[in-house]
Amino acid sequence: MFFKNKKILVIGGTGTIGSNIVKHLLKEEPEVIRIFSRDEYKQFKLKNELSNDKRLRFLIGDIRNYERVLSAMEDIDYVFHTAAMKHVEFCEYNPFEAVLTNVIGTYNVISAAKNQHVKKVVFTSTDKAISPTNNYGATKLTAEKLISSAEYSKGSKNTIFSSVRFGNVIGSRGSVIPLFVNQIKEKNFVTVTDLSMTRFMMTLEQATKLTIESLKIAQGGETFILKMPVINLKDLAETVIEETSIKYGIEPTNIKITEIGLKPGEKKYEELMTYEESLISFELPDLYIIPSFFSPKRSYDGANKTKPGTYSSDGEIPLTKDQVRKIILQEKLI
Repeated sequence: MFFKNKKILVIGGTGTIGSNIVKHLLKEEPEVIRIFSRDEYKQFKLKNELSNDKRLRFLIGDIRNYERVLSAMEDIDYVFHTAAMKHVEFCEYNPFEAVLTNVIGTYNVISAAKNQHVKKVVFTSTDKAISPTNNYGATKLTAEKLISSAEYSKGSKNTIFSSVRFGNVIGSRGSVIPLFVNQIKEKNFVTVTDLSMTRFMMTLEQATKLTIESLKIAQGGETFILKMPVINLKDLAETVIEETSIKYGIEPTNIKITEIGLKPGEKKYEELMTYEESLISFELPDLYIIPSFFSPKRSYDGANKTKPGTYSSDGEIPLTKDQVRKIILQEKLI
């Protein structure tokens, strides 16, 4: 097993993706997993959920604090960096706070990893980093650039850095589905920004496995992208209404859908790869791999060159309502 007897640090380890990474890694017999986050209550909950596993260490800290990050990485082999300010609206209204966490924090992670001789670091990014229209996307794009350029600027250090670019993780903290369910139960209506909006969606398991697999195969400076389906927001809202109504005995015809318009910084559709990136990228059955512009001469087993083009939720055929329903029921989101 890749992580057997290894020491691992999961930054943002009490978040949706971070905590699921921890659960997966425990199966691979690591020596220790350090869980780094700034929320002691979430740490307390996760510690109890995982039955106080003796291989776990719970570290309170903030990636804005370089000295704390440096200390957390001592003797660590692999780092998963999942911490971020993630909500588009809050990043719009608090732009410099987002810079401090998403940009300065990522720079701290890179610097600490080099100085502590970490073997590999993988950073979790977002589709909103492509052609960003909001501060969240802009900070994540900058963080991606820091990760990629670390391959160029690391000098004699041997740490390998890479990024994973996600769409929306369905059912994650901050996901729209719990909001829809609460609105249906309490208010008999659902607020939707725009019924024609499309989004890339992936399950928590897909996001977790992609991140772990990307760290394993990273050679330095890459961005990994999962090939993921597109969901139309109208279909998602209607399916959640139907399934919530069944579960809670609500008459579905009483539930109204109200369009409220795009929030500050929001886009009607998302992109996961630009045309320029596609010109140098590789393709595996489930992944696209974009090498660093600083070191594009890479090769990957079984990978072919990608056909040039953008990877946008606007140009993809969305899942049918039955397919959306299957994912919601399979993931037990209602």
